[in-house]
Amino acid sequence: MKKQVHLRKVTAEESAELRRLAGARKESIRMVQRARILVTLLDDPEISASEAALRAGFCTPGAGPLWVRRFNAEGLAGLQDRPRSGRKPTHGAQVRGALIDLALQKPRSLGYPFELWILERLQCAFEERQGTHLSDSTIWTWLAEEGLEWKRQQSWFRDVDQHDAEFVEKRGPSSRPMSCHPHGRA
Repeated sequence: MKKQVHLRKVTAEESAELRRLAGARKESIRMVQRARILVTLLDDPEISASEAALRAGFCTPGAGPLWVRRFNAEGLAGLQDRPRSGRKPTHGAQVRGALIDLALQKPRSLGYPFELWILERLQCAFEERQGTHLSDSTIWTWLAEEGLEWKRQQSWFRDVDQHDAEFVEKRGPSSRPMSCHPHGRA
């Protein structure tokens, strides 16, 4: 049986910073989740680090003990990402922050003639504003890492000026008889 990991005594300053991070909207989602593990343990010391990780939104319970151990050993600095092997990022945090900032704004409020971002529109607007082209996969990855998801917009409505007055004639007869009653009953 594995030994349960316990949170060390936390100073008032650390507690205040952890609570700020746990509720932050301008920090990366990874930092927020890590802080939430620790705040959960501060608020309810009876639960395990594994349970705190699940409550913080992690998919695996092993994340709890990992982040508690790192915090116990390194303090708040232990919650930061460590350098990873592999290719260095092409774009820095400044570019990433600018993209997230743009994605969170309504396009119409920025002078664009549309209400919602789609990937191509966001990509073009970012390149136009920042002079930097970002690949589709980079945009998808950054938005997902920030906890932002694309929503599928479905609408069959059109603006009046786009309506085709000859639609019915062009379409032809329907393959199914129309009925005003549910299930086709008269």
